[in-house]
Amino acid sequence: MTLPKSILRVALATGLLLLIPLLAMQFTQEVVWTFSDFVFAGVLLFGTGTAYVLIARKWNNTTYKLAVGVGVAAGLLLVWANAAVGLVGSEDNPANLLYLGVPVVALTGAIMARFRPLGMSNAMFAASLTYVAITAIALFVWTPTGAAAEPQVHSVNVLVANGVFAAIWAVSGWLFRRASATGSTLHQQVA
Repeated sequence: MTLPKSILRVALATGLLLLIPLLAMQFTQEVVWTFSDFVFAGVLLFGTGTAYVLIARKWNNTTYKLAVGVGVAAGLLLVWANAAVGLVGSEDNPANLLYLGVPVVALTGAIMARFRPLGMSNAMFAASLTYVAITAIALFVWTPTGAAAEPQVHSVNVLVANGVFAAIWAVSGWLFRRASATGSTLHQQVA
């Protein structure tokens, strides 16, 4: 499939996904999205889909494509959850801003590796370790004071939830490692 067709599919999928909250708003008071919520979600979904399309087409290997999907989904879930409810306490906790470093580590590592499977594996494992380190810092080192202090945050719940997120990055790293072992070939396709 050509690149423009792939991007058009991403745009259509983004539009269809945004119809879900739009329709839900017509039938329930539980869903209350503002225009900026739709813009944020649209940019996030379209950007994630486009990133997948651009990266996955670099190598001709199913495991590589799956690894890209898991890594991109990990980034999407991290940003979405952090913006919606926060990963440590509420979304107002300033420690949540630290988590933006995780996708930065993953993307920087991927670019430095030129999207090669072994380098991508290292980048995803680095993102996973960064995630764990940020969680430890947010819970045990940097404790917000004043209005941002949240004594009701249960460390076990935060550790389990963040452990799951870190594991998703690690799974992506493991899949990239498998893709490198199976001998991926560079996919030279001109759009």
